[in-house]
Amino acid sequence: MSDGPEWFAPKRYGYGSGLPISWQGWAVTIAFVAAAIGLSARFAERPLQLFAIMTPLIIAFCLVCARTTKGGWRWRWGNED
Repeated sequence: MSDGPEWFAPKRYGYGSGLPISWQGWAVTIAFVAAAIGLSARFAERPLQLFAIMTPLIIAFCLVCARTTKGGWRWRWGNED
């Protein structure tokens, strides 16, 4: 399904990505978590601004995960692919 890079493993059950399977996946995940923690600390007193900044970051992270998941995002019932 996906001809691009494979940075994340698919979930065994459900829809979405599992854990990273390459260093690029780990780097993206660690960078996202660091940005989320840093922005949460910086904008702790301004939740609306935090929401406005985090929403595009979350969407971008989800898009990267979806595009780089082995086999793409689809519903899985636990069967081996």
